[in-house]
Amino acid sequence: LPTVLLYVRGIRMYFPLPERRQTVIEELYTSFYKELTAWCQRKTHDAALSEDLVQETFVRALKHFSLLESLDIRQQRAWMYRTLKNLYVDHIRHNAFETATESLPEFPEDEAAFSDVNCRQILNVLPDEEKVLFILRYLAGYNSTEISKIFGLPPGTVRSRLSSARKRLRKIWY
Repeated sequence: LPTVLLYVRGIRMYFPLPERRQTVIEELYTSFYKELTAWCQRKTHDAALSEDLVQETFVRALKHFSLLESLDIRQQRAWMYRTLKNLYVDHIRHNAFETATESLPEFPEDEAAFSDVNCRQILNVLPDEEKVLFILRYLAGYNSTEISKIFGLPPGTVRSRLSSARKRLRKIWY
């Protein structure tokens, strides 16, 4: 069987394809690859990420071949864009929580730039509930799911309040 080569998250993957499937996927690739990549690069401002998302879109196209085969070219294009957009949104959602801790400043260990009193003064700017959540998350090391179970709140509410606390502290810090 003929195969198609795709790079998925930096990994080279070969997919064996029946002749008809290969023809349809090659047509989709030649028709939409550059267009999808350009659209995605405008959104992400990252060529490598764009390439990964577009390749993942074509992997999804392989998985949903029977659906795509039944669509006309306009509908196939719309399906490809919608799939790429959904992958991009999923990527943004996933990374929104990953970068939260990266934005907090690092404290040099050899310098006592902030004493315990200074930390308390900075944290006292936060409302009590946000302060407790912030301390549990960033000083005690609990994740948002664990904190949500402790207080009986949805994890999204905990993340929202932590975001609010970080914004308040950023205003003071910078």
